[in-house]
Amino acid sequence: MPEQILLTPREAARHLAISYPTIKQWILTGKLKTTQTPGGHHRIASSALKPYLAADKAKAPEQSRERYRQVSGRNQIAGKVAGVRIEGLMAEVIVTTDNERITAIITATAARELGLKKGESVAALIKSTDVMIERLEP
Repeated sequence: MPEQILLTPREAARHLAISYPTIKQWILTGKLKTTQTPGGHHRIASSALKPYLAADKAKAPEQSRERYRQVSGRNQIAGKVAGVRIEGLMAEVIVTTDNERITAIITATAARELGLKKGESVAALIKSTDVMIERLEP
C-alpha cells in the first residue's frame, strides 16, 4: 500500500488555492479531517483534498480556482473588460464584475500583447503591500 502523503495546512491551502485562514477554519469546524502530530500540529492527508479538487474541476473555467493555482497571487477578481484606453506608453484597463469596477494602469505593450478588447473575460490580479482605509461615517 502506498504511503499517505501528509501536508501542513499551508501546503494544503496552496494545493486548493484557498487562504490559510480558510483552511484553518475548515479544520476547526471539522469540515476537513486532520491527524495531529505529537506536538499538536495538524497534518492533512493528500487524499482528503481529492473531493475538493474534483468539485472545483467540475466548475466552469471562470469559476474554478484552477487558475489561482497557476499564479502566485491569490487576490484575483474575475470580470469583463469594460474598456481599454491606450495613450503613449501606458494603458488604462477597466474591468467590471457583478458589483465592482476595477481600473488598472498597465503598459501599452502589455495591453497590446494581451489583445485586450471590450467584453473579454479577464482576471484582475491584485498584489499590494499597502491598504488604505477611508472613514465613511463622521
